[in-house]
Amino acid sequence: MDTTADFLTIIRNGYLAKKDSVITDSSKIREQLVKILKSEAFIEDYSIEEAKPTNKIIITLRYFEKGMSAVTGIKKISKPSVRIYAGFGKIPQVLSGAGTTIISTSSGLMTGKTAREKHLGGEVICQIW
Repeated sequence: MDTTADFLTIIRNGYLAKKDSVITDSSKIREQLVKILKSEAFIEDYSIEEAKPTNKIIITLRYFEKGMSAVTGIKKISKPSVRIYAGFGKIPQVLSGAGTTIISTSSGLMTGKTAREKHLGGEVICQIW
């Protein structure tokens, strides 16, 4: 089971259904992903709610004035069956820089742009535009 793909699908489906917010289970990877999504302005905000047995992440989705969603596409690149790795010089760009590639490096999750600046390669997790 790919929990990262489930997380991205929850966000994608929330935007397609024009929801204001979505709720998902919390994990370290999901918290890092949601921080990146907020810093890149793909979501409005998020909060972590303590609950038993697992904490929850409440994600407030971001829409523009005319009801257009901030995310038009999310693509999972690396899958459990086929892992995709890239060196810092080979990190793919999304729509000529209009989107974001998220990379799992030895220093944690980061955008492709940040990984290139730090000369870090790693597993290509997903692309968002």
